[in-house]
Amino acid sequence: MNIEIIAASPRKESVTYRVALFLQKYMSEKTEHNVNIIDVREWAFPLMQQEVFSSVDRTPEKLKPLAKRMFDANGFIMVSPEYNGSYTSALKNLFDHFPKQSHKTFGIVTASPGIMGGMRASQQMQLLINALFGIGSPQMLITPTVDKKFDAEGNLLDENFLKNVDVFVSEYLWLAESLAPEMQPAV
Repeated sequence: MNIEIIAASPRKESVTYRVALFLQKYMSEKTEHNVNIIDVREWAFPLMQQEVFSSVDRTPEKLKPLAKRMFDANGFIMVSPEYNGSYTSALKNLFDHFPKQSHKTFGIVTASPGIMGGMRASQQMQLLINALFGIGSPQMLITPTVDKKFDAEGNLLDENFLKNVDVFVSEYLWLAESLAPEMQPAV
């Protein structure tokens, strides 16, 4: 199964990216699935105007590698900070260009240096998943005081938080593997 973690913070020194790094390492060690990160900072995306990409062939040349990853993904884990009570405009812009993700599994991860951990953004992300025709995992990973939980290289600093990660990942994988049983790794 191909799982793309969307690191949705456009900030150069993103603390949210730490969680994406940790999840990629953690899931790559615990499963045989292909787990990669799409970092919105690496793609020069135009603002959404009229162009929606419905296939790799119908995508501009410079964005074809990204389009392939978006279309080949069986599921996504969206990792976003909270901006004014919602997720980032970079996350919205990405999925506006690749809008229909029918029956793909989505996981919601929010992170913030504050004590609420991006909780309000998680609610808005649920609405986005519905609009994309995706299926959201009900178990979310809300990450308050993210700068105290993960270092800049994505290493876990707060071992007590590992239980939250374990529950989130196991529930996400249960849903993703249930929706795409042919994509499960051979045992």
